[in-house]
Amino acid sequence: MIDSTASLLARGYAWLPGLQERAGEGPVVTRLMGRRTVVLDGPGSVEFFYDEQHVRREGALPGPVLDTLIGRGAVHTLDGGGHRVRKDMFVSLLMAEGGIAALTERFVARWPRAVAGWQGREVVLFDEVAAVLAGAVCDWVGLPLSEGAARSVGEDCVAMVDGFATPGPRHWKARRARARQERALRRVVTELRTAAPAPSGGRPRSVLTAVAWHRDADGRLLDPRTAAVELLNIIRPTVALSWFAVFAAHALHSAPVHRDRLRGDDGTYARAFAHEVRRFYPFAPFIGGLAARDLRWRDVPVPEGSLVLLDLYGRNHDPEVWPKPCDFDPCRFMGREPPSNDLVPQGGGDVRTGHRCPGEDIAVGLLTAIVGALADLDCDVPEQDLTIPLHRMPTRPRSGFVLAHARTAVRADGVPSRALRPHG
Repeated sequence: MIDSTASLLARGYAWLPGLQERAGEGPVVTRLMGRRTVVLDGPGSVEFFYDEQHVRREGALPGPVLDTLIGRGAVHTLDGGGHRVRKDMFVSLLMAEGGIAALTERFVARWPRAVAGWQGREVVLFDEVAAVLAGAVCDWVGLPLSEGAARSVGEDCVAMVDGFATPGPRHWKARRARARQERALRRVVTELRTAAPAPSGGRPRSVLTAVAWHRDADGRLLDPRTAAVELLNIIRPTVALSWFAVFAAHALHSAPVHRDRLRGDDGTYARAFAHEVRRFYPFAPFIGGLAARDLRWRDVPVPEGSLVLLDLYGRNHDPEVWPKPCDFDPCRFMGREPPSNDLVPQGGGDVRTGHRCPGEDIAVGLLTAIVGALADLDCDVPEQDLTIPLHRMPTRPRSGFVLAHARTAVRADGVPSRALRPHG
């Protein structure tokens, strides 16, 4: 088998569909980074991948991904009891209903101030949303920042995501950004532990306190560097919602009819719209692990230690799961939440016991608020390049979505107009 790592880096999101077309009805079998690789897709693929008897995470992520996106020693790299104890911390912090609401409220409070600061100039929506999200999540974590500091954190978190899947300047920028933020958070954790004793009983005063004083399965505190890594694994994914934000703006711009449904919406259509953005637009193409033992997938041998990829983008566009998958249609989520193993933009499986992202509820809540905020904008969309290149991972509209003359629109009766007005 020819190693297809270079092809993946060159073709991006088109790499796997190209291999699947050549494979026909059978699974894709190839090599990545010198390792035999089997791609899971179709019925049963999500359940197979998230069975710990089949796939393990330890040792699966390559060093360049750890040094940019995830961080060394992160929960993503653990299995078994060690993973469950660390994951319990994230579940308790990220899935509490009050916590989700508190983070969303912080974004909603910051948004009008940000929009007011755009007066008289063009802005890149992607950059501005990243700064607002960074400020909101850091405040929620227990690290309140000035607007300038929040923008710097947002830029570093964007760099980590933007550079993990590519060689060259973007990758080295991502490494520097991670190192810089890990150093800063390591100092915060060390100072917190020095200044105050560990909290005794009850709910921790903040996310920062909970992570700083978390004890792993061996009963030991996380070392300061690992604590910094896990704090970033709360902050960075929140800022990464900037990608979905510009995709939502792209959808509103492409089909302004949706704004009519969002006018006066009680949040139901905005939530359905958020789900459809996560399904329709390309973000994570796949996730990977290592075969825990000798396996077979659809009659193809998967030797122990093989790389196993779960096709996320393909699952989100499978016509057996999603009728007319290439149509953007929020109505497919009206009146229902998607089954956990059907919609998998952030992975599948059980969030409490497996590797599914525990911040998914936060992602949906924040994106729902972002959709409402975008629909409330009265603005021009100047002529620009809004194409979404599929060779680039992660991708987004080339321009980052430029806005001009933005303001929160209000009708004469005081009701938000929820209009994102195309230029001309």
